[in-house]
Amino acid sequence: MLRRVILRRPLPSDHKAFLAAVRKSRRIHHRWVHAPSTPGEYRAYLLRLDQRVNWGWLVCLKATGEPAGVVNISNAVRGSFHSAYLSYYVFAGNERRGLMREALLAALRVAFVTLKLHRLEANIQPGNAASIALVRSCGFRKEGFSPRYLKIGGRWRDHERWAILADRRT
Repeated sequence: MLRRVILRRPLPSDHKAFLAAVRKSRRIHHRWVHAPSTPGEYRAYLLRLDQRVNWGWLVCLKATGEPAGVVNISNAVRGSFHSAYLSYYVFAGNERRGLMREALLAALRVAFVTLKLHRLEANIQPGNAASIALVRSCGFRKEGFSPRYLKIGGRWRDHERWAILADRRT
Protein backbone atom coordinates (compact mmCIF):
# COMPACT_ATOMS: atom_id res chain seq x y z
CA MET A 1 0.00 0.00 0.00
CA LEU A 2 1.30 3.41 -0.95
CA ARG A 3 1.60 5.52 2.18
CA ARG A 4 0.36 9.07 1.81
CA VAL A 5 1.14 10.25 5.34
CA ILE A 6 3.95 10.07 7.83
CA LEU A 7 3.82 10.51 11.59
CA ARG A 8 6.45 12.75 13.13
CA ARG A 9 6.94 14.47 16.45
CA PRO A 10 5.79 18.09 16.45
CA LEU A 11 8.58 20.61 16.91
CA PRO A 12 8.62 24.14 18.30
CA SER A 13 9.33 25.33 14.76
CA ASP A 14 6.00 23.84 13.59
CA HIS A 15 3.98 26.36 15.60
CA LYS A 16 3.05 28.68 12.71
CA ALA A 17 1.86 25.93 10.37
CA PHE A 18 0.12 24.10 13.24
CA LEU A 19 -1.73 27.19 14.50
CA ALA A 20 -2.72 28.19 10.95
CA ALA A 21 -4.15 24.69 10.38
CA VAL A 22 -6.06 24.87 13.68
CA ARG A 23 -7.52 28.28 12.74
CA LYS A 24 -8.57 26.95 9.34
CA SER A 25 -10.18 23.93 11.06
CA ARG A 26 -12.29 25.71 13.69
CA ARG A 27 -15.52 24.91 11.86
CA ILE A 28 -14.89 21.16 11.92
CA HIS A 29 -13.30 21.04 15.40
CA HIS A 30 -15.54 23.25 17.55
CA ARG A 31 -17.96 20.53 18.74
CA TRP A 32 -15.48 17.68 18.98
CA VAL A 33 -12.09 18.86 20.19
CA HIS A 34 -10.21 21.85 21.56
CA ALA A 35 -6.91 21.86 19.68
CA PRO A 36 -4.09 24.16 20.88
CA SER A 37 -4.89 27.49 19.25
CA THR A 38 -2.39 29.95 20.72
CA PRO A 39 1.42 29.93 20.88
CA GLY A 40 1.20 29.30 24.64
CA GLU A 41 -1.21 26.38 24.24
CA TYR A 42 1.04 24.90 21.55
CA ARG A 43 4.10 25.16 23.81
CA ALA A 44 2.13 23.52 26.64
CA TYR A 45 1.07 20.72 24.27
CA LEU A 46 4.71 20.06 23.34
CA LEU A 47 5.70 19.96 27.02
CA ARG A 48 3.03 17.32 27.73
CA LEU A 49 4.58 15.01 25.13
CA ASP A 50 7.08 13.57 27.59
CA GLN A 51 7.58 10.27 25.67
CA ARG A 52 7.02 8.33 28.92
CA VAL A 53 3.25 8.47 29.32
CA ASN A 54 2.26 10.91 26.54
CA TRP A 55 3.18 10.81 22.85
CA GLY A 56 2.00 12.93 19.98
CA TRP A 57 2.57 13.11 16.27
CA LEU A 58 1.77 15.43 13.43
CA VAL A 59 0.16 13.57 10.57
CA CYS A 60 2.00 15.05 7.59
CA LEU A 61 1.36 14.60 3.90
CA LYS A 62 4.28 12.58 2.62
CA ALA A 63 4.42 14.48 -0.68
CA THR A 64 4.57 17.99 0.79
CA GLY A 65 5.26 17.70 4.53
CA GLU A 66 2.10 19.77 5.18
CA PRO A 67 0.32 18.93 8.46
CA ALA A 68 -2.92 17.05 7.82
CA GLY A 69 -3.84 16.20 11.41
CA VAL A 70 -2.69 15.07 14.83
CA VAL A 71 -2.59 11.73 16.69
CA ASN A 72 -1.92 11.49 20.43
CA ILE A 73 -1.47 8.58 22.81
CA SER A 74 -1.79 9.81 26.37
CA ASN A 75 -1.94 8.88 30.02
CA ALA A 76 -0.28 5.49 29.60
CA VAL A 77 -0.50 3.34 32.68
CA ARG A 78 1.94 0.44 32.94
CA GLY A 79 2.09 -2.32 35.53
CA SER A 80 -0.68 -4.85 35.04
CA PHE A 81 -2.72 -2.40 32.92
CA HIS A 82 -0.54 -1.31 29.93
CA SER A 83 -3.27 0.95 28.61
CA ALA A 84 -3.53 4.48 27.22
CA TYR A 85 -5.96 6.85 25.52
CA LEU A 86 -6.00 7.68 21.84
CA SER A 87 -7.04 11.08 20.51
CA TYR A 88 -6.80 12.53 17.04
CA TYR A 89 -8.11 15.23 14.76
CA VAL A 90 -7.85 16.07 11.11
CA PHE A 91 -7.11 19.52 9.70
CA ALA A 92 -9.60 21.12 7.28
CA GLY A 93 -9.11 20.13 3.68
CA ASN A 94 -7.88 16.66 4.61
CA GLU A 95 -11.07 15.14 5.97
CA ARG A 96 -12.78 12.14 4.34
CA ARG A 97 -9.69 11.18 2.30
CA GLY A 98 -8.62 8.15 4.35
CA LEU A 99 -5.52 9.96 5.63
CA MET A 100 -6.47 9.66 9.29
CA ARG A 101 -7.21 5.95 8.91
CA GLU A 102 -3.71 5.51 7.53
CA ALA A 103 -2.34 7.60 10.42
CA LEU A 104 -4.28 5.69 13.10
CA LEU A 105 -3.12 2.34 11.76
CA ALA A 106 0.48 3.59 11.92
CA ALA A 107 -0.11 4.87 15.48
CA LEU A 108 -1.54 1.47 16.48
CA ARG A 109 1.66 -0.20 15.28
CA VAL A 110 3.68 2.20 17.44
CA ALA A 111 1.37 1.69 20.44
CA PHE A 112 1.38 -2.09 20.34
CA VAL A 113 4.79 -2.92 18.87
CA THR A 114 7.10 -0.12 20.02
CA LEU A 115 5.40 1.04 23.23
CA LYS A 116 4.24 -2.48 24.12
CA LEU A 117 0.77 -1.34 25.20
CA HIS A 118 -1.99 -3.89 25.64
CA ARG A 119 -4.98 -1.60 25.11
CA LEU A 120 -5.95 1.77 23.61
CA GLU A 121 -9.20 3.56 24.33
CA ALA A 122 -10.78 6.33 22.25
CA ASN A 123 -13.64 8.35 23.73
CA ILE A 124 -15.94 9.79 21.08
CA GLN A 125 -19.08 11.88 21.26
CA PRO A 126 -22.07 9.87 19.98
CA GLY A 127 -22.86 12.44 17.26
CA ASN A 128 -19.39 12.26 15.72
CA ALA A 129 -20.27 9.70 13.06
CA ALA A 130 -17.07 10.22 11.05
CA SER A 131 -14.86 9.54 14.07
CA ILE A 132 -16.87 6.48 15.08
CA ALA A 133 -16.62 5.12 11.53
CA LEU A 134 -12.87 5.76 11.60
CA VAL A 135 -12.13 3.82 14.79
CA ARG A 136 -14.50 1.03 13.77
CA SER A 137 -12.60 0.69 10.45
CA CYS A 138 -9.35 0.37 12.44
CA GLY A 139 -10.68 -2.52 14.54
CA PHE A 140 -11.93 -0.71 17.67
CA ARG A 141 -15.01 -2.07 19.43
CA LYS A 142 -17.59 -0.11 21.35
CA GLU A 143 -17.35 -0.94 25.05
CA GLY A 144 -19.72 1.48 26.67
CA PHE A 145 -21.15 4.92 27.25
CA SER A 146 -19.98 7.61 29.67
CA PRO A 147 -22.42 10.44 30.41
CA ARG A 148 -20.92 13.92 30.75
CA TYR A 149 -17.42 12.42 30.39
CA LEU A 150 -15.27 15.23 28.96
CA LYS A 151 -15.60 19.00 29.00
CA ILE A 152 -15.30 20.32 25.46
CA GLY A 153 -16.27 23.80 24.36
CA GLY A 154 -17.26 24.69 27.92
CA ARG A 155 -19.78 21.84 28.22
CA TRP A 156 -19.62 18.37 29.74
CA ARG A 157 -20.33 16.01 26.88
CA ASP A 158 -21.37 12.38 26.67
CA HIS A 159 -18.92 9.97 25.08
CA GLU A 160 -18.87 6.43 23.78
CA ARG A 161 -15.89 4.33 24.84
CA TRP A 162 -14.20 2.52 21.96
CA ALA A 163 -11.18 0.29 22.55
CA ILE A 164 -8.78 -2.02 20.81
CA LEU A 165 -6.48 -4.66 22.28
CA ALA A 166 -3.03 -5.48 20.96
CA ASP A 167 -4.08 -9.01 20.03
CA ARG A 168 -7.33 -7.88 18.32
CA ARG A 169 -6.06 -5.30 15.87
CA THR A 170 -6.57 -5.69 12.15
